[in-house]
Amino acid sequence: MSTVEDPIAYFLEDMAYHGRSQRTRDAYERVLRRFEASLDDDPDLGSISHRDCLAWLSELRGDAAESTVASYASYLHRFYAYMNEVGVFDENPMTLVMEELDEQITTDPNRRDISVPEMKAFVKSVGHPLDRALIVLLLKSGIRAGEACNLDLRDVHIPDAPVPAGPIRPQLSGRPNSLFVSQHPQRGDKTNGERRVTSNKRKRDTVIPIDAELRQVLIDWLAIRPDPRSAAEPLFVSTERNWGQRLTGNDIHHLVTSHTRDQGWYESGAGAGENVTPHYFRHFFTTHLRDRTGDRGIVKYLRGDVATDVIDTYTHNWGDRVREVYERNIYSLLDES
Repeated sequence: MSTVEDPIAYFLEDMAYHGRSQRTRDAYERVLRRFEASLDDDPDLGSISHRDCLAWLSELRGDAAESTVASYASYLHRFYAYMNEVGVFDENPMTLVMEELDEQITTDPNRRDISVPEMKAFVKSVGHPLDRALIVLLLKSGIRAGEACNLDLRDVHIPDAPVPAGPIRPQLSGRPNSLFVSQHPQRGDKTNGERRVTSNKRKRDTVIPIDAELRQVLIDWLAIRPDPRSAAEPLFVSTERNWGQRLTGNDIHHLVTSHTRDQGWYESGAGAGENVTPHYFRHFFTTHLRDRTGDRGIVKYLRGDVATDVIDTYTHNWGDRVREVYERNIYSLLDES
């Protein structure tokens, strides 16, 4: 472990070098300094245990909402993960803590509970190729709406798809019927020649299998997809007044909720646990695939929120592990049974 007099200041300075905004750095500093103040008079942040982190988060629960506690935990996790990666700290005590928090994300008793047959009937009611492709993608991959916005054609490897042949991501070479979701696009960044208005939030680049149902709805969409306005060749573009323009997060939210409102699953003013939004689809994916596989690691990998040791285990054995388990367990949304 290298010696750094003020690890928090070191971390914030590196955030500035990486282009993070002053507002973001200020938010991190408030949380990290609050954590530091909760420790002994002369705390050694590099020697903190997971129990110290748990104790602090437990204290917060007395005064803060659970969503605030989760946000603070995320900030602390990113701080320790970065400092461990650059060699300032020997380990990340938040790894175990975050695994426990991940286990709790699907246990809210007030959240709407939609079965696979109910979701299948819902998908069947969606007729437009764009809407159906987006909804099936969100339900079968667990990606966020913002990550769907940032997908380009190079991020999808579907042999014989009805689009002009072009380069694909190197990460997809030799992996047909796969989707690449990057961790890098951030709001304001110029990626693949286009400045992005939505950020990806995953911790690691992820390759996600495309099963037969998702492959078909994507092909149906690509067959009628308007010529995009951007040379980046966005996968999802508008078919309405912004014809050919890359969809935004707000566009996808509106697209999804227009259908879930018709289904009776969305009502203005209702809480997040009751309304079905793109974020609910991520919850649905996590819950049902984890229940079917019993494998937390693969679901965490597909969600893009796993630690380095977990992702290395699975990406080094892609064909025999992730794809095999995914294809054997992913629920059907389009068959007639």
